[in-house]
Amino acid sequence: MARPALSRQPPPAVNSAGGRARIRAQRCGCPRTGALPVSITEVPATGTEPAQPEKSPPSAAHPSPPETAEQSPPDPAAAPAATLTAHPDASEPPRPPRFGGTRAVQALAMRLHFYAGVFVAPFILIAAVTGALYAVAPSIESVVNRDLLHVDSTGPARPLSEQIAAGVAAEPALALVAVDPAQRSGDTTRVIFADPSLGASERRAVFIDPATATAVGDSVVYGSTGALPLRTWIDVLHRNLHLGDFGRLYSEAAASWMWIIALAGVVMWLRRSRGPARRLLWPDRTMRGRPRTMSLHATVGLWIVLPLLFLSATGMTWSLHAGEHIASLRQHLNWTSPVVDAALPGAPTPSMPAAGEHAEHTGGHGMTMPVSADRAAEVDKVFAVARGHGLEGPVEISIPAADTTAFTVKERRLSGVYTQDAIAVDGKTGDVTDILRYADWPLMAKLANWGIQLHMGMLFGLANQLLLLATMIALITVIVRGYLMWWRRRPTRNTGRFAVGRAPARGTLRRAPLWVGVPLVALTVAIGWFAPVLGVSLLAFLIVDIVLGLIQRRRRGAVT
Repeated sequence: MARPALSRQPPPAVNSAGGRARIRAQRCGCPRTGALPVSITEVPATGTEPAQPEKSPPSAAHPSPPETAEQSPPDPAAAPAATLTAHPDASEPPRPPRFGGTRAVQALAMRLHFYAGVFVAPFILIAAVTGALYAVAPSIESVVNRDLLHVDSTGPARPLSEQIAAGVAAEPALALVAVDPAQRSGDTTRVIFADPSLGASERRAVFIDPATATAVGDSVVYGSTGALPLRTWIDVLHRNLHLGDFGRLYSEAAASWMWIIALAGVVMWLRRSRGPARRLLWPDRTMRGRPRTMSLHATVGLWIVLPLLFLSATGMTWSLHAGEHIASLRQHLNWTSPVVDAALPGAPTPSMPAAGEHAEHTGGHGMTMPVSADRAAEVDKVFAVARGHGLEGPVEISIPAADTTAFTVKERRLSGVYTQDAIAVDGKTGDVTDILRYADWPLMAKLANWGIQLHMGMLFGLANQLLLLATMIALITVIVRGYLMWWRRRPTRNTGRFAVGRAPARGTLRRAPLWVGVPLVALTVAIGWFAPVLGVSLLAFLIVDIVLGLIQRRRRGAVT
C-alpha cells in the first residue's frame, strides 16, 4: 500500500538573529532556548561504531524506498548518545565588538545629540524665542518711545548746563549723577538721577529738548545702554524669565549645552551625508517623511553652527556659575576691561563705578555717588575738553560729588559705536588727569567687548539685529524639526502603549578604545567643573541612562 506523502510546511518568517537560531534548533530537533546559541556534541557510546549520518525524512518530493524484511529497527545500544551542551557564551549575552576611535566618537556624538536634544532643547528653544525678541528690541524701542527719544524742534542746542538745570527742576528731590548729551539734531538729552526706589542698575532719566532746554518726559533707564522699560523687560525675560537667579539656570543650561549639541550634530551629519556638497548644505526636497525632516534639520543646523558656537561662548559669560569661572580666568590672564582713573592728583583713589561688558544684562553700572547740581556749571567745560580730545561719539558724563574726584567722560555703548574711549577731567581747571584709549585695551578685552556687543545686536546696527533674528528663526526651525524627527522614529506597531522615539544603543563609551575613552572622561570632568550646570545635568543623564538600562536588562531576564 502506498504511503501518503507528508506535506511540507513553509518556514516561518525570520526577523532577527534570535529567530534564525530558533529555527535552526527546531530543524535539528533541539529544545528551543530562545535567542541563546547552543551547540550539539555527539558522544559515541562505548564499544560501538561511529554514528552513521542521519537519513533525511521522507517527503513527497523524495519518497522512501519500501521497507523490506532485512531492515530492522536500529539497536539502541549501538546508537550514538546525543548530548546538548550550552554554547560557551550562553550564560551571558555576547559582547558587542569594540569600536575604533573614529566610530567611537561618532557613536558618542549620536548619543549626546539625542539626549541633550530631547531634554535640553526646550531651554534652547525658550532662549531662541526670547533672543529673537531681544535682537529687534532696539528697533522696537525707537518706535514705541519716539516721544522720549526724539523731538521735532530745530535750532542750535542750548548749553549743557541749562539742559541739566531743566532736568534738576523736573526732579528736585533726586540726586544728579550723570548726563548724556544729545548726539544729533532731533535727539534728546538725558539728565540722569539716582533713585533709591529703583532696582539695581536702574536710574531715573529726564529727557530734555536740547533746542529749548525743556523737559519732554522721564523714564527709568537700565544698564550701560540706557535701555527703556520695554527693552529692559525683554532683556530680563531672555536672561532669567523674570525668575531671578533661579531663572538664570535655564539660560546657563541653554548656553552650556548648545555648543555640544551643535558639534555633535555636525559630526553625525558629516558621517551620514556622503556625496556632493549640495547634499550636505541644501535640504533634499525629493525625500518624504522622516528623511526629508532629517535633511532640513541637519542642513539648516549646519548653516548656523558658527553663530551658535559664538552665542554659546558669549552667553556663558553672563551665566551664574560658569560666568564666575570665566571672570576669574579673565582676571588671571589680564583680559579684563581697563578703567580710567578719576582720582585727582594728591587725592585718594575713589571707588569707580566701572560698567563692564555685561553691564546691560547684569546691572554693571555700580553705585555712583549722588551729587548736587552745584557743579553743573563745570559740565560745559568738561564736555568741550572731551570733544577736543577726540571723543566725538555719544558719551556719558559722570558728575562727581567730591571735589577730590574728576569728571569722567566715556563713550556710550550704542549701536555702531566700536570704541570705548574714556577721559578724566578736572572740572575746575579743565586739565585732563587721565585718558584711556580703546586702542590701548588688551586684545582679548577688546574682542570680549565686541563679542558682547555682537551678542546684544549692537555692534553694527540694524544688520546685526537682522542677523541675530535670522539665526534665532533658523534655530527654532532646527529644534522643531528635531522633535518631529524624534516623534516619527517611535515604534507604531503592536506597542500597546504610548511610545516615543528610541534612543541610540548604549555602551558607546564602554566599547571605545582606552586612548579615546580616557581623554574623553577627563575632558568631560574638566568641562563639568568649569560649567557646573552642564556637569550636573550630564551626570543626571548618565544616572537615568544607567537606571533605564538596568530595568530593561531585568525585564529581558524575566522574559527568558
